[in-house]
Amino acid sequence: MSDSPALPAVNREWHLMKRPVGWPTPEDFALVEAPMPVPGEGQVLVRNVYLSVDPYMRGRMSAAKSYAAPFELGQVMQGGTVGEIVASDVEGFEVGEHILHFLGWREYAAVDVKNAVKVNGALAPLSTYLGVLGMTGLTAYAGLLRTASFKEGDVVFVSGAAGAVGSEVGQLAKLMGASRVIGSAGSDEKVRLLLDEYGFDAAFNYKKGPVAEQLRAAAPDGIDVYFDNVGGDHLEAAIGSLNLRGRIAICGMISVYNNTEPAPGPVNLARLIQTRGRMEGFLVGDHYDMQPLFIDQVGPWVASGALKYRETVVDGIENMVEAFLGVLRGDNIGKMIVKA
Repeated sequence: MSDSPALPAVNREWHLMKRPVGWPTPEDFALVEAPMPVPGEGQVLVRNVYLSVDPYMRGRMSAAKSYAAPFELGQVMQGGTVGEIVASDVEGFEVGEHILHFLGWREYAAVDVKNAVKVNGALAPLSTYLGVLGMTGLTAYAGLLRTASFKEGDVVFVSGAAGAVGSEVGQLAKLMGASRVIGSAGSDEKVRLLLDEYGFDAAFNYKKGPVAEQLRAAAPDGIDVYFDNVGGDHLEAAIGSLNLRGRIAICGMISVYNNTEPAPGPVNLARLIQTRGRMEGFLVGDHYDMQPLFIDQVGPWVASGALKYRETVVDGIENMVEAFLGVLRGDNIGKMIVKA
């Protein structure tokens, strides 16, 4: 087996120790020293370099039935990561190459190459394959084009617009001919970012007043598309401003992820009848057939700087839980990434 020298004796990995009730706490997790993984047939040993923390991971910490299996108690968790191959007997996967895989929350992983994708750090920074050119980017692309049936001239409203998905949705809409793009965010700094860097036509701080009032002021002629990352009062406001045959793509509802009691739904759902509106949830995993088209179309925009992105990078795998909690609090601007 071809490999690099000086591998550590143990592998640090994060385990879920308790299922969170409401907001997760650091006590729900443990950083554990485990034996170094030994690659089997068709596997390579990978040193994880950049690890992703995402809101959807909160759902997998619950035992409730969902679209993905829950994390197991006392076992290492999972997540997207880009790593460097440090040992390989697999033809076509050489030491020093980088791959995208989903055995994150650990320093080293034995990765089945069937579940890995090579990435090229010379074409784009390695971290972008977790964000703007990765799962979050494809989420924005598929949700806007396929689920929300975006078309040129649409007025688009994005909640959580300074996050990794939301910021890309707004920019894609502008690049593809939206007549107006509006975003909501949770701080004045993020609002300025949306306007000054990402090119949104209007943006507002949802903490400074009722969302419905601020949305009506930003979109006096209504909206055609709402890309929902937040749920709650944002969804109700969007339904209230929806134009005839408007479309709502439900990507996430971060406002309710940590609720211990069911949150009340929008009180104005009947308005979907009046507007003949459509509301549809989606998961990026159903749309990987769009990935080649996504990379072909969006890759050049990233390379040219036409599509801008931000990353919030936290150093050290020991800080991974704090980075995850930061995502739930909205501390990040753009994609939250941990550099191992």
